Amino acid sequence: MSYKEVARRAGRPGAFRAVGNIMAKNRDPRIPCHRVIRSDGAVGGYFGTYAGAKEKRERLLKEGARV
Repeated sequence: MSYKEVARRAGRPGAFRAVGNIMAKNRDPRIPCHRVIRSDGAVGGYFGTYAGAKEKRERLLKEGARV
C-alpha cells in the first residue's frame, strides 16, 4: 500500500506526506510501517535514513514481496 493509499483510507487523501512523517517516527515493531511504499513503486525510507531503506527492502523481500 502506498502512503497516498493509507491517507485516502484514513479519510484524508491529501495527507500522504503526514502519513510518511508518522511512519518515519514510528518505533513500534507491531506496526508494519515497512509495508508502506511510495506511489511510484519505490521502497522509500525506513526509520528516516538511507540505511533504513536497505533494511526495509530486505524485510519486504523476506516476506515475499516483489521489490
